[in-house]
Amino acid sequence: MADVTQPRTGPSILGGRSISWRMRAALVVFVILAVSVVWITNRALTDRFTENTRNRAELRLALYGGNLVSELRRNAIVPQLLSRDPTLIGALNSADYSQSTQRLISFVDEIGAASLMLLDKDGKTVAATDRNRLGETHAGTRLFVDALRSSGTIFTVAEREGIGYRFTYSRSMESQGAPAGVIMVEVDLQKFERAWAGISDAVLVTDSTGQIILATEPRWRGLTEAEALVREPPDSAIQRAIQATADWSVLPADAYVRGEAVMRVSSRLPFRGWEIASFTTYASVREKVNGVLALEIMGFALLLAGAFYALNRRNSLRMVFFQRESAELRQLNLRLQREIAERERMQKSLDVAEQTLAQSSKLAALGEMSAAVSHELNQPLAAMKTYLAGAALLLRRNRPEEALSSFQRIDDLIGRMGAITRQLKSYARKGGDKFTPVNVRDALNSALSMMEPQLRQRQVRVTRIMPDQNVMVMADRLRLEQVLINLLRNAIDATNSVDQPEIEVILSAGETAHISVRDNGTGIENLDDLFEPFYTTKQPGDGVGLGLAISSGIVNDLGGRLTARNAEAGGAVFEIQLPILSEEIEAAE
Repeated sequence: MADVTQPRTGPSILGGRSISWRMRAALVVFVILAVSVVWITNRALTDRFTENTRNRAELRLALYGGNLVSELRRNAIVPQLLSRDPTLIGALNSADYSQSTQRLISFVDEIGAASLMLLDKDGKTVAATDRNRLGETHAGTRLFVDALRSSGTIFTVAEREGIGYRFTYSRSMESQGAPAGVIMVEVDLQKFERAWAGISDAVLVTDSTGQIILATEPRWRGLTEAEALVREPPDSAIQRAIQATADWSVLPADAYVRGEAVMRVSSRLPFRGWEIASFTTYASVREKVNGVLALEIMGFALLLAGAFYALNRRNSLRMVFFQRESAELRQLNLRLQREIAERERMQKSLDVAEQTLAQSSKLAALGEMSAAVSHELNQPLAAMKTYLAGAALLLRRNRPEEALSSFQRIDDLIGRMGAITRQLKSYARKGGDKFTPVNVRDALNSALSMMEPQLRQRQVRVTRIMPDQNVMVMADRLRLEQVLINLLRNAIDATNSVDQPEIEVILSAGETAHISVRDNGTGIENLDDLFEPFYTTKQPGDGVGLGLAISSGIVNDLGGRLTARNAEAGGAVFEIQLPILSEEIEAAE
């Protein structure tokens, strides 16, 4: 009985260990996923809620700034109006101020100013809405002196004793063209400080010098913003460290106020270079983000509980799944065996096709080589025929020396034909021959000399434009002449239908050696396929379409480029560009 039960218990133990390992791995993955989702959600929601809070702070700051500027501008017109009041002017002229204070009091409620004061020409307060200020002397103050000197309204900011700043408009009052006194309007901006103190934001206003003149924090007045933020209680560093551990869901703070991280929003006011700034806490952002994170954590906890329930249920169905998987594996094995047999048959067919393709390639290469030999030897043979006819004519005219020169040229052509057969394989392989310095002028003159009989027979007018100095390149001279002769031959054939055939050959040297062969023929119809093998526009028997393909391959082996285009005045232009050989490289060679 032990021999029978032992094999059955072994797989179950291994299966239990496998399940336990996978459960641990899944739990680790789940925890990593949960932490990642919570972290990503925290960053995304923090950015979003922080941006929303910043937008609301900017809107609120724009409203505060608008109200502040509106109050200043509304009070700015009051001195101009009161400076023309005939009752006040009369009181200054008569020095009777018994009714002046009452008149200013009647104005202050309607205007909404903090206080109104009337100063005589000596700077003494003779009337004021605040009776405690009667008799004050302002003779040496800026608001009095500047007002007398200026014809407009003067705005001054003066520090009060322990209670902030006074914001005052002052204007000179004239009587019969002479200063009679000064009217002063104090703007009530402290009401905005009291209104701002009722919100959670800290607000401050700085003048053009950066000094704080209005603030919800009284101890900030008279300081710069940097000085105000530095001035913290001694335990603020400890509080800030504790707060930082609790603010893990908040972006880096713009500043700290009372030891708490805040975001700073500022706006430039359109008044004397003033600037208003607010500091908003991240409390609302933290509450919203923490609420969403709590929901996410609760959701992950429910998912984890559901996963454990599903895993326990899965154990009861493992045997059914194993049987189903075994049947699928058997079917898959049979399918794979059939696919392997099919691929073996396809591999055998592919081997046969590759052998057939290799044989076809060999036959195609043999055909191209035969056609190339026929094409390239056709030009020297035609020249030999012309030279033989000329030699026979010279012998009949009893001019053997000149006939001997023709025979010498025929001998040169025979040697050239042998060299051409050795060079024709350059079309099918990369050039590996040794190059030497070649004078392009000499090669071009040699090619023109080779084509001279055909040029004379067709009565082609040839124009040569060459520089006086040598143009040196690294090349195989024979192959370079082969390309030039082929271009000249094509130019002659292209002018067959022209009454006055012309060929222009231009050699120039710059950064590269540039050779141009232009004819006045009919031009080229298809420039795209011009350098493809076996492409020709000639009649059958006149060419096989390999000349330009071979020439392009030779020029590429020489490190240059062969191009073709149609000339604007008609005809075709073939251009060769080759790397020029500098004097230093030539000396080294």
